[in-house]
Amino acid sequence: MARLHPRLHDALQLLPADRPAHLLTRHSVRELAKNGFADYRLPLTPEGITMARDWGARLERPVSAFYSSPVGRCVDTARAMAEGAREAGLIDHQPDVITDDTLVEPGCYVEDLNRVGPTFLKMGALRFLNAHLREPFDGMLTPAAGRAKLAGYLRDREPAPGALAVHVTHDTILAVLVAELEGRDAIDEEHWPWMMEGLWLWFDERHLNWVWRGEHGRRPFSGA
Repeated sequence: MARLHPRLHDALQLLPADRPAHLLTRHSVRELAKNGFADYRLPLTPEGITMARDWGARLERPVSAFYSSPVGRCVDTARAMAEGAREAGLIDHQPDVITDDTLVEPGCYVEDLNRVGPTFLKMGALRFLNAHLREPFDGMLTPAAGRAKLAGYLRDREPAPGALAVHVTHDTILAVLVAELEGRDAIDEEHWPWMMEGLWLWFDERHLNWVWRGEHGRRPFSGA
């Protein structure tokens, strides 16, 4: 039986009540990959849809918008979360899900997919990301530049003070972003995002703030 990460919901209490906030989340439970690679065609399971709907109902803040990778399981996650949020009274209608290529796996870090795609397929996600953290591949942004690009993307989509914007993405993007924010150059299975696990983010006058697995961090925000 799938479940949310045990520190995800309680982290809501760590967000400042008067600030716009973002939830950058992995999609919900999908069908298993048969060849080790989760291609874009793998849909959510019925359990995954229910899990996303239930989580959307527990967000506890008004939600301004739902953004998503164009991949079907991400769009369906955002749609199910919106259904739950509407049923809980956090939004007053079922909104359209806004898709954005920044959230596609491996998305914001890739500049030339033809150059890095074969290496990704050969190495597998975990080995590839660890190699990239230590010595960035040609054809990709550095982890720091990717983080700055994502921060700029979020700044351009700030909700109202006290509200939340939800962005559904993939495990690879979350794993690298969290590693870079925490100053790590390695990712292991313990760090890998759970299904439906998310990173809470907000900005103050000079800093990007985040909460991951109940731990608050911050660093100066240098723009996009």
